[in-house]
Amino acid sequence: MQKKGEVTKTVGLFGFFALTASMVINVYEYPTFATSQLNLLFFLIVGGVLWFLPVALCSAEMATVPEWEKGGVFTWVSKTLGERWGFMAIFFQWFQITVGFITMIYFMLSAISQIFSWSALNENPLLKTLGVLVIFWLVTFSQFRGTALTDKLAKYTFMLGIVVPAVVLLLFGVFYVLGGNPLQFSGSGKNFLPDFSDISTVVVFASFVLSYMGVEASATYSNELKDVQKNYPRAMLLLLVFLIAISAIGGLSISAIIPQKELSLSGGVLQAVDKYLKHFGLSSIWLLKGFSVLICIGIIGEVSTWVVGPVRGLYMAAQEGLLPPVFRKVNKHNVPVPLVLVQGIVVSVWAIVLTLFGGGNNLSFQVAISLTTTIYILMYVLFFIGYFVFVYKHKDLKGGYQVPGKKLGKTIIASSGFLCSLVVLVISFIAPSSIPKSEDRVFQLLLLTCFLITALLPFIIYQLNDKLKHKTIHHPIHFKASEVNLFIRPIGRGEEHILSDEVREKQKMM
Repeated sequence: MQKKGEVTKTVGLFGFFALTASMVINVYEYPTFATSQLNLLFFLIVGGVLWFLPVALCSAEMATVPEWEKGGVFTWVSKTLGERWGFMAIFFQWFQITVGFITMIYFMLSAISQIFSWSALNENPLLKTLGVLVIFWLVTFSQFRGTALTDKLAKYTFMLGIVVPAVVLLLFGVFYVLGGNPLQFSGSGKNFLPDFSDISTVVVFASFVLSYMGVEASATYSNELKDVQKNYPRAMLLLLVFLIAISAIGGLSISAIIPQKELSLSGGVLQAVDKYLKHFGLSSIWLLKGFSVLICIGIIGEVSTWVVGPVRGLYMAAQEGLLPPVFRKVNKHNVPVPLVLVQGIVVSVWAIVLTLFGGGNNLSFQVAISLTTTIYILMYVLFFIGYFVFVYKHKDLKGGYQVPGKKLGKTIIASSGFLCSLVVLVISFIAPSSIPKSEDRVFQLLLLTCFLITALLPFIIYQLNDKLKHKTIHHPIHFKASEVNLFIRPIGRGEEHILSDEVREKQKMM
């Protein structure tokens, strides 16, 4: 008989694998990967083993501590380092997506410019800035009526706009290579290792780590994984192999046919598809436009999903009294409008700073990528410090999943992730080889300025906020993995009975 408060183990190995994969996979960084050519294999493996696995394993251990599954990094860091630092962690986790929106919409603008044969939209800084602002605010306003429409479209936009384009690109690349066609990079084995004497070729490693970020989000569902001690590491290893394979093929598919000097970081996917279509005798402006439409569908779906999603984490901090009372308000559709509006203002500022003053397509895109990485990595630095405190000062707390190797093994694994995070944080401020030498200083100045402002913001907000003004504190909601599907797809006829009273109540609170 199940004990009161005990979590039912309902998620199998492959179900958990699919849940985590949907949180991590993206196509946007394939062009950035392509700049590393065969070095990308080295970066993907090193980043996966030394960073991805430590984050995944340490997250699972803290997430399976009783009562720690609620709130993710906010709870883990708050319980180990204190509430102030927990707020810093959740702030950085939310704030990074405000920059991430820019890279998503850059990707979409390159597709729109292709659809309407309007190159200025992707090349003129003023038009590009306006394009980012118009698209983002239209999507934002559409979310004020709730996310019902977005939830219904999510699975279709993901399949049509993310999966289909990725598969098409991968197939083109595979057939191109199997056909013995000339490659735009050297295929010799020595190119697996980067030239460590040239630091500009190594800094792109930060982008590879960025592609693995977000895995900690699925750790909160590890409580529901059957035989978690065995199946969790299996799921992570399976996911790592899958991510390395699909990312390597995606990056190499682009670098195989696009010369480095011609590669656009925001439009590289469409560049590659255009060349592949011409190579295989399928050259048709309508085929390329159709592919571009799919890209737009995928981006619209993803931006819509992220507009309200990450704000929920900050809303949770507001419910704990860590933000002014106004940010605890929601409209009749249960959307935290004040927080969504603040998010929109922040995104607008990033759009103007990074695009209008970015100095060029690749420069602004790379600054956005690097800024997203540095902001997010701050959260991981706090996360690993919190884990060390958990291991050495909270010996009485035991998670349902245990990182292997007892205290020594936990220390080694967490140290790998922590040191890797510090390395990524440092090298992110070095201009990559994809940016002309003449723009190195602009890149570093813009990135450093934005980073310092971001790092100081949560300290200022926390210090100025008076928690005593909060009369009632509502604790954060935790959804079971089996309930997640109920929120991302419409309920069909005859299915209403499967919703428990608990799930219905959670839906109302959303």
